[in-house]
Amino acid sequence: MATIYCCRECGANLNLVAAHLYPPDFYFEAGNKNSLSFSTVDSSKFRFEKEDKIRPFFETLNYWGIQRKRTKIICNSCGKLVGHIYDDGPPLTDSIGQFGFGPSQVVPRNPRYRFKNKALTVNSQTW
Repeated sequence: MATIYCCRECGANLNLVAAHLYPPDFYFEAGNKNSLSFSTVDSSKFRFEKEDKIRPFFETLNYWGIQRKRTKIICNSCGKLVGHIYDDGPPLTDSIGQFGFGPSQVVPRNPRYRFKNKALTVNSQTW
């Protein structure tokens, strides 16, 4: 049985692989509320737009900032926003960080593709 993730607006198959799904207990700075996070996606199914806002934003009670840099993930078929790309994934290297103080923004991190649950429909297909 395979899980197929589709766009809720147009029903297009987004070709998201369940094997690339992060487990729900995996730590991210921005949290995992009402979203699914993937390590990789099929870029032919999406359009990506940079977003740079300078205003206060709140992700969680103890995590907030002034400038938000992220990338919008837009469905190629219908043009609906389905999620965002964040740079808070696992570290690209096994480095202990700058001056040995642990991972920080200095350590390059993998992108995390975060899809909103309300923008996706999940279908199960048997082979």
